[in-house]
Amino acid sequence: MLDVRRLRILQHLAAYGTVAATAEALHLTPPAVSQHLAALQKEAGMPVVEKHGRTLRLTAAGELLVAHAEIILAELAAAESGLAALRSGRHGIVRITAFASAARALVAPLWQRLAGTDAASALSLRLSVQEPDQALDELRKRSTDLALVHSYTVLPRSFPAACEQTVLMEEPVLLALHPRQAEALGLTTGQPADLSRTSHLPWLTPGPETSCYEMIQRACGAAGFVPDIRTRSSDFSVLTALVAAGAGAALVPRMALPDTAASLSLHPLLHPVSRTIFTVSRAGTGKHPDLRRVLDLLRDPPPDPDDTPSG
Repeated sequence: MLDVRRLRILQHLAAYGTVAATAEALHLTPPAVSQHLAALQKEAGMPVVEKHGRTLRLTAAGELLVAHAEIILAELAAAESGLAALRSGRHGIVRITAFASAARALVAPLWQRLAGTDAASALSLRLSVQEPDQALDELRKRSTDLALVHSYTVLPRSFPAACEQTVLMEEPVLLALHPRQAEALGLTTGQPADLSRTSHLPWLTPGPETSCYEMIQRACGAAGFVPDIRTRSSDFSVLTALVAAGAGAALVPRMALPDTAASLSLHPLLHPVSRTIFTVSRAGTGKHPDLRRVLDLLRDPPPDPDDTPSG
């Protein structure tokens, strides 16, 4: 019979790539990991890993076992979450990994809302700010409990196996211009812009390590030009400040706009590009009361004060 503990070790090896990294993640020694893998191979009746240079890689049998392990371990996680839900007064830590604008616009208000609940003294948040690819990698390696990630209509995203993802919101990508630039293009604030008419402008973009950079490349490419990039910064407040100074144009997801963006001329695109925000957790863990509390608060944002009836 296959040992679930050894399946978990094999799953971690698939995620971490080496015996040493797997041992560190599971708080075991490398010889112990090797012994468990050898025992798993005897249980399976065939090799589950093979040497590839200085590393190990899964055989076909190993890949098959990892695929089934994802399902088995997800069911165990669901069972553990169900037991936790039956216990009263037990709260712990929820680790969140989010991209920068989600950390500012979604996690910060979440922290504030938790502070006003009875759970505040027991439920604690830990936040790591990472790009979506890194956030999903942390989730796959069990270094985080919840990933907030995004995808663009021009740049779809795939998700790891045995994960549960839910659409949290969608938002438009806006063209940010200095009012003089907008006037020269015959645009008034809020008027849809034809991106192809901005090909002569200097462009301000995030760094090439970000998916937003690739989104801009694809959007401009679809409009028939390669952007003339003058500045790269992954801080959208820097980019919008430079737009306000007349340094160039930028494409900015609405949630990434800083409060100081009021002086800009903002435009939806004639051929719209949008960004979808997802919550992603490991299969089965969404039933854990602490994580469920966080997910419920994220999915049910507080009412906008501007929408509150007067009187």
